[in-house]
Amino acid sequence: MKKHYKERFEAQRRLAKNLSGTMEANEILEKLREETRALVPEAMEVCVLLLDSDAHKYTRPLQCALFATPVNCLSCKKSRVAVQKALARNKGVVISRSEPIVRQDGSLVETGPEAAMPMYAGDEVVGVLHVVIKPGSRFTSRDFYFMKDLAEMAGNVILNAKRHWEVTQEKIRINQMLVHLSPFVPRSVRRLVEEDPEMLNKEKELREVTVLFLDLEGYTRLSTRLSEVEVNEVIEKMFSSFVDPIHRSGGDINETAGDGLMIIFKNEDAEGNAVSAVRAAFDIYDRNRRFSPEIKGESAPINVNIGINSGSALLGMTRFEGSLGTRMTYTASGPVTNLAARLADHAEGGDILVGEETRRLIKDIWPVYEKGNVLLKGMEEPVNVYSLLN
Repeated sequence: MKKHYKERFEAQRRLAKNLSGTMEANEILEKLREETRALVPEAMEVCVLLLDSDAHKYTRPLQCALFATPVNCLSCKKSRVAVQKALARNKGVVISRSEPIVRQDGSLVETGPEAAMPMYAGDEVVGVLHVVIKPGSRFTSRDFYFMKDLAEMAGNVILNAKRHWEVTQEKIRINQMLVHLSPFVPRSVRRLVEEDPEMLNKEKELREVTVLFLDLEGYTRLSTRLSEVEVNEVIEKMFSSFVDPIHRSGGDINETAGDGLMIIFKNEDAEGNAVSAVRAAFDIYDRNRRFSPEIKGESAPINVNIGINSGSALLGMTRFEGSLGTRMTYTASGPVTNLAARLADHAEGGDILVGEETRRLIKDIWPVYEKGNVLLKGMEEPVNVYSLLN
């Protein structure tokens, strides 16, 4: 029995090549129809009927040769006897005599035999390839083999196109959400969500982190001497000079609040986080020493006080509901973060203070200086405090 292997192989290779450049569902459907029409010379029309209830969302009605205007094949072909039998039997069927096609205006189009072939994605039937040929014609075994091959290819291709559409829709949804929330969402959070959209829905997870807080000493004095516009210019220029060393060290700028910044170091290596935070702190210290003398009208420097602390923290998205909208941030919460903030608040004169765990992680790399057992503001128990400068 002749099975036309060479022709079938060439047809499959040609179709695979034509489909390789697109993930758009309607282009795929059109290319499937074109290839089937070419392979079944007597075809009056070819339809690809998708069973997915969401198909109308990612496909458009196609121009049917049997109609004067584009139509949705599901509205006129799904009820055809050949299609119904193919779905009921889960295999290809041929109907030698078929009912005419009824157009929207009530007129009839006489047709010849028709064939329907289920399209599978894995074990699931996702659609039907339906072919109507001219009256007086008949399907050959060659036609049937070609249809079977095309149906086998089409199922997975269309399923992949749907998945692509779903991913695209999710990206659009995330983008719309971020645009809507942009006045309330720090830039770093938008970047993180763009890289990993699932982050919006993830629960917070316990991770080893190092948190760095920096706080401007002299901000209040600066505000009394300069206009609000001038103060904003100074702070923006100063903080901008810190961005490169922070990013170079792998830190994520999490919060900005007037005269302060919160930076999270959250790689898998706890010691690496602490080392990176300290490197960023020294870079910030050096940059600020060069920057402070440039501030006009200031005889005293604007010091940057820094607090660093390491340990386990809950890491993830946090939402704050307010009258102006929903504010989202990606933050590390818990005692680790609180202590880092208190250390920055306690530091004076541009000092860099670290907690006990950070000291332990960096003790073989940098010298540290004991500042004693200190009761920090807002803390119930005193803690050991260390300086990296003196």
